[in-house]
Amino acid sequence: MEIRRKSLSQSPSKTPLLDKVNTPADMRKLDPSDLRQLADELRQEMIDAVAVTGGHLGAGLGVVELTVALHYVFNTPYDRLIWDVGHQAYPHKIVTGRRNRIRTLRQGGGLSGFTKRAESEYDPFGAAHSSTSISSALGMAVARDQKQEGNRNVIAVIGDGAMSAGMAYEAMNNAGAMDSRLVVILNDNDMSIAPPVGAMSAYLSKLWSGRTYRSLRDIGKQLGKHLPKLIKDRAALAEEYARGMMMGGGTLFEDLGFYYVGPIDGHNIDHLLPVLRNVRDAKTGPILVHVVTQKGKGYAPAENSADKYHGVVKFDVATGAQTKAKSNAPAYQKVFGESLIKEARKDKRIIGITAAMPSGTGIDLFQKEFPERTFDVGIAEQHAVTFAAGLAAEGMKPFCAIYSTFLQRAYDQIVHDVAIQKLPVRFAMDRAGLVGADGPTHAGSFDIAYLGCLPGFVLMAAGDEADLVHMVATQAALDDCPSALRYPRGEGVGVTMPEEGKPLEIGKGRILKEGHKVALLSYGTRLAECLKACEELAALGLSTTVADARFAKPLDTDLVLRLAREHEVLVTIEEGAIGGFGGYVMQTLAEAGALDRGLKVRSMVLPDTFIDQDSPNAMYAKAGLDAKGIVAKVFEALGKDLRTEAVRLA
Repeated sequence: MEIRRKSLSQSPSKTPLLDKVNTPADMRKLDPSDLRQLADELRQEMIDAVAVTGGHLGAGLGVVELTVALHYVFNTPYDRLIWDVGHQAYPHKIVTGRRNRIRTLRQGGGLSGFTKRAESEYDPFGAAHSSTSISSALGMAVARDQKQEGNRNVIAVIGDGAMSAGMAYEAMNNAGAMDSRLVVILNDNDMSIAPPVGAMSAYLSKLWSGRTYRSLRDIGKQLGKHLPKLIKDRAALAEEYARGMMMGGGTLFEDLGFYYVGPIDGHNIDHLLPVLRNVRDAKTGPILVHVVTQKGKGYAPAENSADKYHGVVKFDVATGAQTKAKSNAPAYQKVFGESLIKEARKDKRIIGITAAMPSGTGIDLFQKEFPERTFDVGIAEQHAVTFAAGLAAEGMKPFCAIYSTFLQRAYDQIVHDVAIQKLPVRFAMDRAGLVGADGPTHAGSFDIAYLGCLPGFVLMAAGDEADLVHMVATQAALDDCPSALRYPRGEGVGVTMPEEGKPLEIGKGRILKEGHKVALLSYGTRLAECLKACEELAALGLSTTVADARFAKPLDTDLVLRLAREHEVLVTIEEGAIGGFGGYVMQTLAEAGALDRGLKVRSMVLPDTFIDQDSPNAMYAKAGLDAKGIVAKVFEALGKDLRTEAVRLA
């Protein structure tokens, strides 16, 4: 037995180089010839970790070599390295002192699935919503200049998908006009490594990113000022033509004021290092380096998957098979997609729109049946909303399916282009409430408040998956005002599903349980927890009514006032922040004088804090929005001690 223990303890590590790297400073002690092996070990470590935790796999696999090269060449964390979105930041986390916690990714008390300022000095800017990296990097570059920290580099890594958002171009336009020293790495992972991205391209990238060429080019520009206009224009055209022919075309970026280098093979460390060194040593800017990578690189199941294993649950490393949780209830996204299909079969005017989230919202199902009536506009929520408004203005019926947290990015368009013009755009907001592993950046916390204050909007929240079917039908029938429907991530509660949706009466709720002491008024899918709380309260001797508001706007005032008249306690429950449904109910009660007779009213909302990632159940328990929390709130309103009452009745 002793001999066996000894042999095990002396077994060689699978990651001998990575074991030596706790921070990028350790990496910089390695010889450049070691970096290929380090990248291979880093890729395997990431695969092994995400197999345990689940998370965003494909994007991180695609930037392993780029991560190694950036940290090797640049002096992080003094040099600021900003990862756009953060889907691809797992390798970055492993080599920046967080390897020992990497198997806590996206779990309660563990590492965030995105970059996070509070987590590490190597995360200078928090992310999770795309297309913010260039703007934040420019801000840091200007701060550097203001503080006269001239030797600090600022690098933004942004994907080609994130470049579809207007904000990225706004930032580039500003950066180019200011001529700030800034490096943008365009991580282009939407194509394979094409022949132009080979040895000649790498050589030219190295040459053109170097001081000699840049100096000659600048000298040429200075000389050009003194040349006759015809010759100067011809010289500039010749250079642009040569660069465009040889480099694959950086004209757009050049026109925005960036010096363009690329494209180069993002998986070839020998190509990356000299280019990044040249860019690091350049004294002027801004510079854009076009790096081509392959999403899912180095892991066959991801390379062969349609989405390159963008987001995965736990999986078997050997086969790539994911461990899917079994449920008898359908996912809300699937219910929405299938319901929209049924409505579209009856009405050719129905159009499906999403902003780079077809599978996350259920629009992908709609797209399979109606490809010509489906529009994925990319990461461009502002455009999506006004595009939908244009469709509505011409009599079409657009369903704009965008996560609640992403719809925030298009608020001005919702107000001006939709609400003021009373255009019947139908918003379907996925990820309502707390979402689990993605944490606060993806939680749908604020839409009830930020849409409820807009005149003319109809707001609905499905209490269960069956009600979602009816609400899609309601939106399809509603053609004289804008409307918004919210539903959560994940599976329903397992109720009987209707064959087809029936439009609901606008502004009318429903009562599911009748009582006379306590009234629970739910808005959204906390309804199931209200029903559980009702049973617990009954066991404690409190007769309880459970009502589903269905609509936050227009509010069912008759139902609200009836509950106020007939009960001693009224509690509202919602999966949203303060200022939403509970506020609308309180306003109604106050205006009607229903608070003048001593009615005990409590409003249960998400706490006034951002709740870190955990399982949804654990997050709702922390927020106090589960059955246990509801029961406790009722006893608090009654001024009774829950534990004493439970002991008395035991």
